[in-house]
Amino acid sequence: MTDRDRVVKLPIDGTLDLHTFSPRDVGTLVPEWLDECRAHGLREVRIIHGKGTGALRRTVHALLDRHDDVIEYQLAGPNWGATIVLLR
Repeated sequence: MTDRDRVVKLPIDGTLDLHTFSPRDVGTLVPEWLDECRAHGLREVRIIHGKGTGALRRTVHALLDRHDDVIEYQLAGPNWGATIVLLR
């Protein structure tokens, strides 16, 4: 079994810190996590993507733009590398 084949259980507490994940996993991780948050009744969640060059933020925002259950999202603040997401 390779590292990519392992299943990692995440706590569904409304915060996802992407620092611990490979960027190649974000495309499936974020939509699945949002679905789980909705299933657990969470309607406002935070995705921590960091500030850096902004590449991961842009990827996350593109995923949010395509997710049917996202009502809106915004940066958590000018000094935060996070996005707040409102779900249906």
